[in-house]
Amino acid sequence: MRTPLFGFGLGTALHQVPALLEHVTQADDAGLDLVSLSDHPYEPDRVDAYAALGVVLGRTTRISALANVTNLPTRPAPMLSRTVASLSALSGGRVVLGMGAGGLWDAIAKLGVPRRTPGESVRALEEGIQLIRALHGGGAPVVFDGEFYEVSGLEPSPVPVPAIWTGSNGPKSLAVTGRLADGWIPGYAADWLSERFAWSRPLIDEAAVATGRQPADVQTVYNLPGRITATPLQTTRDDQRRWIGGSPDQWIEELTGAVLEHDAAGFIYFPIPDGTPTDVALGRWATEIAPAVRAALPTAR
Repeated sequence: MRTPLFGFGLGTALHQVPALLEHVTQADDAGLDLVSLSDHPYEPDRVDAYAALGVVLGRTTRISALANVTNLPTRPAPMLSRTVASLSALSGGRVVLGMGAGGLWDAIAKLGVPRRTPGESVRALEEGIQLIRALHGGGAPVVFDGEFYEVSGLEPSPVPVPAIWTGSNGPKSLAVTGRLADGWIPGYAADWLSERFAWSRPLIDEAAVATGRQPADVQTVYNLPGRITATPLQTTRDDQRRWIGGSPDQWIEELTGAVLEHDAAGFIYFPIPDGTPTDVALGRWATEIAPAVRAALPTAR
């Protein structure tokens, strides 16, 4: 059993930039594993995810960073590969590559990106992962003649390929995750007790096995919104069984069970606005909940 990762979701609105920089420093100092930024380049009031990742990694020394998840249609795979390789080299390998097929096509198309059907988007995602893997780790020049990407004799970067996590949702993209990815972030903040997880995870596992991989090769890392309250809540899930939060002790019990009983590999916490200052919620997550869950696991003893 691997010790689970604990991450934190940073706000990316332009007016949140001072807070973003404060919170990433707090997360780094507090011993979290990962910070996460959304990637919505069509939104004028958001910072660009990869510009922000460079600043975030430059201001920290231990924590890794992730675009959750990269909008692949707006970031062609060969250039994305070069960007991620550069960030990895500059930060000592503290990058995770989150990848998504793209879904908000009305917004994406405003950037001049040609529209793709859902099927095309999934095929482009698969090609993108294949090409990015080929363009890392050195070796012979890469020749790739795909439906969406074509390179001829492009030298790969000597930098090793980072872990690749997808935000796949549909059956075809879940199969891509099983064949090619290192991790999966369930969509719509679905957790280990959700119907979405129940039908999605077997599709990943089946695709992994069909290509000679093990299901454990694809870790599940959860985007996890919720409240961290000073006192326990009477109920920690809503009427649709979605996690809504609770006291630190309630979080610790829930997440320890998620790791031991459902093989959860990590959690990225997103505070729900409830009047609690973000630095307080981040502090409870990083200094109370994460260490206690780690300590409760057999491998952490």
